[in-house]
Amino acid sequence: MSEAMTDPTDTTEYMLTTVDNPFDPFTMFDEWLDYDTRMGYDTAAFLGRVANVSNDLSEPDQALAVQAAIDQIVEENVSGMWRKVSRTSVQQVGE
Repeated sequence: MSEAMTDPTDTTEYMLTTVDNPFDPFTMFDEWLDYDTRMGYDTAAFLGRVANVSNDLSEPDQALAVQAAIDQIVEENVSGMWRKVSRTSVQQVGE
């Protein structure tokens, strides 16, 4: 299992963003989304297409599926534009 793979015991919340988006997706989501959309990335829609979620899954299982999709996108990151961030890692980048 690679380091980026989702650990079901990890309670850290992660989000997918692009390397050039200057906004914190945790605390400045509206600004983050506006930038992401203006740049044509549509990260949320992309993540939605990759994540294997359904209404048949419990909320914790849906969250795990989204985290697994984030890991997959970052692992297959051919363009180098995607990155997985946590609240702590975003703060460290912004300091």
